[in-house]
Amino acid sequence: MVNYLIVLFAVTLVYFASAERLVNYVRLTGMQGVLLCGIALFELREVNTANLIFIMAETIVFKAFLIPYLLNRIIKASGVTKVHRQAMPGFYLLILSTIALLLSVILAQSLVNPFVNTIYMTVALFTLFTGLLMIVTHKLIISHLIGFLIIENAVFIFSLAVGNEMPMLINVGILLDIFVGVLILGFFGLRLKPHTNELTMLKD
Repeated sequence: MVNYLIVLFAVTLVYFASAERLVNYVRLTGMQGVLLCGIALFELREVNTANLIFIMAETIVFKAFLIPYLLNRIIKASGVTKVHRQAMPGFYLLILSTIALLLSVILAQSLVNPFVNTIYMTVALFTLFTGLLMIVTHKLIISHLIGFLIIENAVFIFSLAVGNEMPMLINVGILLDIFVGVLILGFFGLRLKPHTNELTMLKD
């Protein structure tokens, strides 16, 4: 079952490259939160009540509901709904996404050792590269914000790759994830003013 969840998560990363509306980005972000919850629950070998509540709060409450809600508010405040007017065309992004996936597989295979889950490492690297592609190939600040949130998910999966037998390590990764998410949304995203969502309009 967990393999299906991992594949679905990877599919959402590919779909980020072809989505044309910011609302689709928001839905994909929420879906990733649900998938991460399922993956974490299936993989953790030591699940007690505290860990269960902590993971559910991070993935379902924070990633699947709170972040999409805040992103929708930001989109309404900025007045921007389209993606590709200020982004590299989807066809080229799909090519870059495919290259990123292949590079992730090669890097993960080169890091094979008994303490690292190769599948999780591959997906974590692919998630990291996808977030970086979002930041580099888009000019909209909201797209950059979503790119940083994708990179946060990469941190979460990295913690699973090396810590499925160490719940405390995963908890540390989750705490870092929450901290960075609140920092980005609170001090960056929610300060956007209407129709000032393009980097080209920023002044020094």
